[in-house]
Amino acid sequence: MANTASSLSPAERAAQLRKQIEHHNYLYYVEAAPVISDREFDRLLQELIELERQHPELVTPDSPTQRVGGQPIPGFAKVVHQVPMLSIDNSYDEADLRKFDADVKKVLGPQAVVDYVAELKIDGVSMSIRYEQGHLKVAATRGSGEIGDDVTHTIKTIAAIPLKLHTDNPPPVFEVRGEVYMTKHELERINREQIQKKLEPYKNTRNLTAGTLKLLDPKECAKRKMAFFAYATGVTEGITLRNQMELLETLKAFGFPVNPHTKLCHTIDEVIAYCAQWNIQRRHLPYDIDGLVIKINDFAQRDRLGFTAKVPKWAKAYKFEPEQGITKLAEVEFHIGKFGELTPVAKFDPPVELAGTTVTYASMHNAAWVADKDIRIGDTVVVEKKGEIIPQVVDVITSERKGTEKVIVWPTNCPECGAPVVKKETATSYNFVCSNPESCAGGLAKRLEGFARRERMDIDGLGREVAIQLVESGLVQSIPDLYRLTKQQLLTLEKFGERKAQKLLDGIAASKNRGLGRLLAGLAIYKVGDEMAQRLAEAFQDLDKIVAATPEELARVEGFGPERAKYVRAFFDSDAGKKLVAELKQLGIKTTQDPKTTPTGGQPLAGKTIVVTGTLQHYDRHGIEATIKNYGGKPSSSVSKKTDFLLVGELPKASSKLEEAHKLGIPIIDETTFRRMIGED
Repeated sequence: MANTASSLSPAERAAQLRKQIEHHNYLYYVEAAPVISDREFDRLLQELIELERQHPELVTPDSPTQRVGGQPIPGFAKVVHQVPMLSIDNSYDEADLRKFDADVKKVLGPQAVVDYVAELKIDGVSMSIRYEQGHLKVAATRGSGEIGDDVTHTIKTIAAIPLKLHTDNPPPVFEVRGEVYMTKHELERINREQIQKKLEPYKNTRNLTAGTLKLLDPKECAKRKMAFFAYATGVTEGITLRNQMELLETLKAFGFPVNPHTKLCHTIDEVIAYCAQWNIQRRHLPYDIDGLVIKINDFAQRDRLGFTAKVPKWAKAYKFEPEQGITKLAEVEFHIGKFGELTPVAKFDPPVELAGTTVTYASMHNAAWVADKDIRIGDTVVVEKKGEIIPQVVDVITSERKGTEKVIVWPTNCPECGAPVVKKETATSYNFVCSNPESCAGGLAKRLEGFARRERMDIDGLGREVAIQLVESGLVQSIPDLYRLTKQQLLTLEKFGERKAQKLLDGIAASKNRGLGRLLAGLAIYKVGDEMAQRLAEAFQDLDKIVAATPEELARVEGFGPERAKYVRAFFDSDAGKKLVAELKQLGIKTTQDPKTTPTGGQPLAGKTIVVTGTLQHYDRHGIEATIKNYGGKPSSSVSKKTDFLLVGELPKASSKLEEAHKLGIPIIDETTFRRMIGED
């Protein structure tokens, strides 16, 4: 006969309650099949709370009562993602998906059997949650993809996320990745409260989720019902998964909610049909989606396809057609870009509702585009949100003209600094630019904002509004001025108290050591974005060497060529560039690039090209590539005469890489041998 609650000791009853609550959470969030009412569930939880209050020694870290047990945290610590959280290339139509399928077949072979997994693309916030020995250890946002914010205190408030894995034999390390989101109903509920408090309502569920995750007090987070869907893993140890569908089943078995609308498709035609189906059905979901993610199911095939510098070649995000609206162009404002370019910004009357947000302003590209479209003030225009994020004017309906529309007149002087506006032409287009971009307040504010971005100098507290404040107040007239700011100066600015001022100063101080690659990306050198800046830094290692480099030397950097080299040379040859470099060095900004970390055992793989096939016990696909690079080797996705050896893991079926290695006489090693080579075994 089963033990009754009264016959159990406090420790036994607490354990029983925890198990029951965990079971009912699983039924509710994972199976979507609750068997007790909310009131009955609350009664079980309240009994456990009272029992632990009477017997504090019974409280365990993974008890359901500890989800909202912590005190507010002072700020967000940084977490390095051992496996980067990469973005996925977007596609917007059937042709893009067919090209993706064709590119896959080029690598895998036209006869390859390729299954795709189509998953709803939840419009939320990407999250990585690490479990050690089955217990939740740390949760971090995607951030830059390599470094995120530690939001463990908020993630623990989400009842759908288990505090410990639902298995008696958990992997030593298991990092689950997924999307934190909120339902449309929860957005409506919270916005009713915002309006009652005379506060600004949230625009959409994504903004609300992101804002909630950034709350420092877990008790405040718990008042908002966040949810979670799991769909991938990061670092894992002690577990072997062969395909996406198996991974999703494992996630579900471990206690994570998995989206029920995921479909295994055997052809690209099935994928396209499924995307079309959800383009219509999405409006009936209780949460927002902005497309689907298409992934190759088989992990061995993924390994053969590999990655570019930023995205996997085995996945594609299908974004729904942008929502469009029609409204009137009431007036045009001119904003200044980071290079001094004048960007025409349309103001609408009335504002137009798109993808759950009210759009009052939208970009109109540049002067050449406006002239080509012959857009006039008073016109009826078509507005869309590209990828449901960025609003843009895309067309004009000339048939609606009444004869009162006015041609857009471009200013002859910069609206920010008053300097003359000049026409700048390229081979294919033209625009109007401020003739004094280095000193122009509008351009400087844009450059400051870009300089402080997370993936660049990562200055906490320096967003668009603060950048504008600093420039308009005259406190910052160049990027080096950031590093001369004092607390007394910041306290003279509106909405700046002690805490906000200190946060900004701390962020600025921390940014001094970001390294050359991120510094170059932040300096707004024309045609040198984040990736090119990193390549430039790795090629020269020192800012002084870049300043002294010839155009020919710069052009030899991977991806540069003569044109990009010309822009780099022009930047550092200018008086402003020379002054900038001198000031940055004087202020103690790090202008060198740290060499890639060399293991204590040296670089035993130096000069070796290594191909991997099969599933390894100690590394996932990202981890083995990073390890090979870390020990001086070069990972490759295909076997050739240049391959030094093939590392073979567990193979579920015949491997074309293994066959090719045998044919070419390439040495073959197992994981144990590899680990001995690098001194890890």
